[in-house]
Amino acid sequence: MDPNQPSINERPRLTSLSTKAGCGCKIGPGELSGILQSIPATKRHPNLLVGIETNDDAGVYQLSDELALVQTVDFFTPIVDDPYDFGQIAAANAISDIYAMGGTPLTVLNLVGFPISKLDRSVLAEILRGAAEKVCEAGATLVGGHSIDDPEPKFGLAVTGTVHPQRILTNAGAKPGDQLILTKPIGAGILTTGIKRDKLSAEEITHVTSVMTTLNRVAAEVMVKFRVNACTDITGFGLLGHALEMARGSGCGIQLNRSLIPILPRVKELAADGVIPGGTKNNFRFVAAHVDFPDSMDELDRLILCDAMTSGGLLISVASEDALVLLDSLRVAGVNAAAIGEVSSSPVGRIKIQTGGVE
Repeated sequence: MDPNQPSINERPRLTSLSTKAGCGCKIGPGELSGILQSIPATKRHPNLLVGIETNDDAGVYQLSDELALVQTVDFFTPIVDDPYDFGQIAAANAISDIYAMGGTPLTVLNLVGFPISKLDRSVLAEILRGAAEKVCEAGATLVGGHSIDDPEPKFGLAVTGTVHPQRILTNAGAKPGDQLILTKPIGAGILTTGIKRDKLSAEEITHVTSVMTTLNRVAAEVMVKFRVNACTDITGFGLLGHALEMARGSGCGIQLNRSLIPILPRVKELAADGVIPGGTKNNFRFVAAHVDFPDSMDELDRLILCDAMTSGGLLISVASEDALVLLDSLRVAGVNAAAIGEVSSSPVGRIKIQTGGVE
């Protein structure tokens, strides 16, 4: 080890080196929407099957009648203090976009920003090791990457996958009557802000880390066997932000039952103590005008539904006839899935939140 580098015990916590963490770093949906609208319109290439029009999880470019490329990129600042876990979470999060499109991950490129004079090189080695193991678990291949010296650590992946052009899943294909299934609990953004503020126990950190490092591979492999009409993964814009994108892209409305949405332990307690990411608050400000909340729902519950997630689950819009079998199949495969609502014909581009009911 370089004698000028700090020892392990002297290293600053990774989360202390960034002002925001994980997908909470994303530019807010309101600001981003305005920026994207300023991009000059260009002629769409005929082979581009999915572009930026509906804010989908990845782009899809057709190569032949039976093969299309799925491409995505995602990176962020540390969301946990353990560098190995940070690498695993970042990799799982980036690869998830390929699964959300119905694709299979093929190759990845590492994206690294690292304070080489502030942190020991072993920290970066552990980040890369964690990511490499998760890439291997996904069946993909690391082909290279790019790094810069950056005072604020950042890490992520550019991922390329493949999909049959006739089997692409997008966030814009939901149909009225579809049932909505979520494959991971929400609230990780609030919990990881709790990590940054030293409010979680070791056991709680282990649990939320396990949720975020879990690939959506199994869920994706199960769902593609059913009549799934749309899919997206829940990340920085929160459950309501990504559901709103699905509603708008599909020309439908969405109804969610708050009582059926799985939430990680201690989320509301921490939120009540003010442990709420800035990204979560930004998400709420953006979606509030497009969501019908029941009068009985307090502000904390509304914010939790907007929590800025990192490496969240898949939100699957499946034909009602297949919903129960898909849900059972996911659970048998070990996925903690829940049916949380349905797609409606109207009002288009709006979300209605209900309370009560049983699963």
